[in-house]
Amino acid sequence: MKVLASDKIAESGLKMLKDAGLHADMKTKLPEDELCKIIGEYDALIVRSGTKVTPRVIESGKKLKIIGRAGVGVDNVDLPSATKRGIIVVNSPEGNTIAAAEHTLTLILAMARNIPQAYNSLRSGKWERSKFTGTELYNKVIGVIGLGKIGGRVASYLSAMEAKVIGSDPFISEERAKELGVELKSLDEVIAQSEIITLHIPKTKDTEDLINSKTIAKMKDGVRIVNCARGGVVNENDLYEAVKSGKVAAAALDVYSKEPPDFQSPLFTLENIITVPHLGAATLEAQENVAIDVVEQIIDVLKGGQARSAVNIPAMKPEVIKKVKPYMGLAEKLGSLASQLFGKAFDEVKIEYDGEISTLDVSPLNVAILKGLLEPVMQESVNFVNAPLIAKERGIKVVEGKSSEPKDFKNLITIKLESGNVKRSVQGTLFEPPYGERVVGIDGYKVDVDPAGYLLILSNIDKPGMIGKVGTFLGKHNINIAAMDVGRVKVGEKAVMVLNIDQEVQDKIIKEITKTEGIEGATLVKI
Repeated sequence: MKVLASDKIAESGLKMLKDAGLHADMKTKLPEDELCKIIGEYDALIVRSGTKVTPRVIESGKKLKIIGRAGVGVDNVDLPSATKRGIIVVNSPEGNTIAAAEHTLTLILAMARNIPQAYNSLRSGKWERSKFTGTELYNKVIGVIGLGKIGGRVASYLSAMEAKVIGSDPFISEERAKELGVELKSLDEVIAQSEIITLHIPKTKDTEDLINSKTIAKMKDGVRIVNCARGGVVNENDLYEAVKSGKVAAAALDVYSKEPPDFQSPLFTLENIITVPHLGAATLEAQENVAIDVVEQIIDVLKGGQARSAVNIPAMKPEVIKKVKPYMGLAEKLGSLASQLFGKAFDEVKIEYDGEISTLDVSPLNVAILKGLLEPVMQESVNFVNAPLIAKERGIKVVEGKSSEPKDFKNLITIKLESGNVKRSVQGTLFEPPYGERVVGIDGYKVDVDPAGYLLILSNIDKPGMIGKVGTFLGKHNINIAAMDVGRVKVGEKAVMVLNIDQEVQDKIIKEITKTEGIEGATLVKI
């Protein structure tokens, strides 16, 4: 069997492939046309971030069984196309964790002690000791936003340095936070109380521009900010203005909203903003770790074994997967819908299976639901392999129930989330083609919704004219409605309105629609 590395990987990885009896080639910087010409010869493909594995490349890979991404993110691999072809896609979710965490600590220390500025000054022939007086981390209140693998390790490092570490993460338990030496607080509390803030969150519609002029205004004067997470979670223009004004004493950035960044940006004009070129995973050890991790999985799969970090296919017995495979997509989508609707932390998820589906081994479906629940809110990559572990680390309990008696449908999946007085539920079923997957219940209201694309979910009073008001409002903002359904329990009381729309809706429009008479709440969900 033949393996192609289309990006540079560690030599130790290539040697492992050859020692396993596989033919291995490394051909880098191939244009798409060239890659498509040769990929048909190979059983496996290894990439880093340089290769775009497009639908065309996947279609040309007639023999491909597995694609390995030597790193965490798989944005450069077209997962739907690979899954449709039955090609396993794997990554290395932990290979660069230590490198990224140590890099974050390095930037925090460099920022606190003005190391780059002092270095440049001395190299220019100056001796300015008093100019570069820094600050200690000891006893400082340091806020960690996002306590996943990297954020959690950063928090433990800071705790060891005897900083007062506070943290925010909607999906971590108090017990886990204590293990990390972190006092768990709300996001607003972390922003308001921290002297240094470090970010370890994904870029989503909820976290984009999280650090902006409004959140910065709530921070302490002289706060310091570090971003080694994702470009775009910090509004760079607002950060520049805050540093320039002195509100923010200093900042350190490893990632940018656009990479490479615009070097004419004013960010690069301020001495107290440290900027480095996305070096989070740039250690010899991390480069070797991710290569070895992916190569080991490729060898296992090509020799008939299972992948431990598959991002698109669960690592479970084929005979189990085969029976529940038709429900996998529905289960994941229901999980994603429930998570986005709930919009806050939860420590328990109740999953109920009714009808024909209750006779099957539903363990893969539980995993798919967890993946759907966690993916919208996690920084690290969530897949069918690590979803149960992530849930366990965050103290999330899964309660499963089954009933062979059908409830209105031959098969029905119900997901319930609860925290305090907030309770949300979603239900879905699988019809025969061409209807397929459908959401049939939201919070006890019966609906009939295609779980695809953007869903605008409204809570409204059931009275004449509401549909017209919503349609007119969206039309005014040039938002096209693809489909719509309304559910109610009793005439004249509360109802739910679900609209499939053709594009994303800005937050300000979501807020504006809730001001419409009769509309009590609005949530945009992306499936």
